[in-house]
Amino acid sequence: MAKAHTSDQLAVVQQLLLCCTLVVALAAPATSAASAPAPGPAEVKKVTWDVEYIMWAPDCQQRVMIGINGTFPGPTITARAGDLVSVTVNNKLHTEGVVIHWHGMRQVGTPWADGTASISQCAINPGESFTYEFVADKPGTFFYHGHFGMQRAAGLYGSLIVEATAEQGEPYRKDYDGGELNMLLSDWYHENVYAQAAGLERKDKHFQWIGEPQTILINGRGQYECMLGKVTKYHRGIDRYAKTCVRGKEAKLCGDKDRCLMRSECGPYCPKSQCAPVVFDVEPGKTYRLRIASTTTLSALNLQVEGHSLTVVEADGNPVEPFTVKDIDIYSGESYSVLLTTNQMPTFYRPGAFWISVGVIGRRPKTLPATAVLRYTNSKLQWPSSVPPETPAWDDIERSKSFTYRIKALKNNDAATPAPPAPKRATRTIVMLNRQILVGEHVKWAINNVSLTLPATPYLGAYFYGLQGSAFDATDEAPSGFPDDYNIRAPPAAKENSYKARLSDRVYELPDGALVDVVLQNADMLTETVSETHPWHLHGHDFWVMGYGDGRYDAKKDFPKLNTDNPPLRNTVVVFPHGWTVLRFVADNPGAWAFHCHIEPHLHMGMGAVFIEGVDKMHDLNVPGEAMMCGVIRTAAAVHLTPARRPRSTALAPAQAPAPAP
Repeated sequence: MAKAHTSDQLAVVQQLLLCCTLVVALAAPATSAASAPAPGPAEVKKVTWDVEYIMWAPDCQQRVMIGINGTFPGPTITARAGDLVSVTVNNKLHTEGVVIHWHGMRQVGTPWADGTASISQCAINPGESFTYEFVADKPGTFFYHGHFGMQRAAGLYGSLIVEATAEQGEPYRKDYDGGELNMLLSDWYHENVYAQAAGLERKDKHFQWIGEPQTILINGRGQYECMLGKVTKYHRGIDRYAKTCVRGKEAKLCGDKDRCLMRSECGPYCPKSQCAPVVFDVEPGKTYRLRIASTTTLSALNLQVEGHSLTVVEADGNPVEPFTVKDIDIYSGESYSVLLTTNQMPTFYRPGAFWISVGVIGRRPKTLPATAVLRYTNSKLQWPSSVPPETPAWDDIERSKSFTYRIKALKNNDAATPAPPAPKRATRTIVMLNRQILVGEHVKWAINNVSLTLPATPYLGAYFYGLQGSAFDATDEAPSGFPDDYNIRAPPAAKENSYKARLSDRVYELPDGALVDVVLQNADMLTETVSETHPWHLHGHDFWVMGYGDGRYDAKKDFPKLNTDNPPLRNTVVVFPHGWTVLRFVADNPGAWAFHCHIEPHLHMGMGAVFIEGVDKMHDLNVPGEAMMCGVIRTAAAVHLTPARRPRSTALAPAQAPAPAP
């Protein structure tokens, strides 16, 4: 690890600077810039947001949520690649800090704008403001969300759309002539996130899992007490009390002053209802680009459009080799663009209005599918008269694998995904065992038996000021592997799997420019034979998905089989039950970057890691002191500390590189 100030040195600094800390703090501006504008941005997209508690009824049931400028979901940001995005966030939550992560933005040169509390910045305190400034570096379908506590699950999210410039173009732009439709998917719980977090932190038998969501939301809207479409045996298999929302008989409810006008619990068909059906009006005979992103707390989802095929052309902002399916799977943190052609002729049963159905997969569903409407402009009816499509079997993992494995990089195009560098030099290989463990009677998720805890001081600031030894455990790195005799098909309590579990805030240090392979290895949870699908998201990078497999990863056998021809470039990837996934990236973005499961409660329970890149270049960053004024930096009056000059890295030597790919 990089050399840090000792505790004795820190104590001296604290004594010398104590008298001026208060003066400096009072002199700090109320609003701080998160980065300097990039040279020559095409345009500046500047907005100001008040993040605040609101009363909202996204599924016709009013709850306290976190909103932006009084609404939910947050405003959609639309920019062009190369634009400078400037968002001033005013924290009006009163009782808690806040940060916002710009999911999919690589933040090259602006790691402090990544929006990860305790990693890239301090949380914005109640009553304070912070300005995020970053370049929208590539076109694609993205989103933003809270990254402090479980604020994403409380409603703090919205869409971020980056369009290609005329010079850039997109390889599939010529393939659609009807325009674009945007769809942000999420799940919604009636229990507030503070109660959820408290339940997750209880000991042993008192542990309380968050359970399944009450509602799936499409663009922030859903229906809890009823369904828009006809209820069938399939739906009653999920909820025995499922019923259809009644149209045309809500006049009394719509005029109910207490329930509707004050509480917004109007039902989906009342004017200005917050849970009104989402309707996409389209022209027949056109091809549309449907942008889809998932910011769910827990749920993996399947989406299908009645009577229409979907051609996948983009994944996480990267072009892919087009392929056509009748439905797509989407996990938390992922985004896609699909092309949809409105080529259905109106019939008695399909008068020109069609259901869009979004249901839960990967877990036994207790939540009814969400529905929206695709409506042709020549439709004879306002609403579909058919039954919404059924979601595929939730436990058909092979079907889900088949979809995921079809995603490949687009080839033979100027905008094609660059091929991953072959490992002709030393490669850092980190094998990560995804495991559920008990630490001091607390249920945790862990990587190689280590459950991540985050320090009070942001890692980025600790490295910038050379305070690693005081800010977190810098005595060694996080473990890069797990025992050879570990049985992934036996629970942690099994004799062969019993090795010490602990909490830790250690990190992985990656030399600048290192080629890094990460192997995600899935295994049994605390319950025998039970293993779940996990979507993993890397901040600060796109990575190549080199391959997937079942069972335990065997480098000698599996490494030569990895896809070095056309691996897709992603920022989020899944590891399937009792399987493995290999990803590769170049550590060429100096900063502190989170890598974690995008299931909100799993991250809260420690399922993550932190990569520190380019330690020797940290001092070249223009890190704003205001973004780091917490933890030991605040205590030591950080404005009087100078950036550590060429900190000497004492990281462990990279693991032996695997054999070169064929």
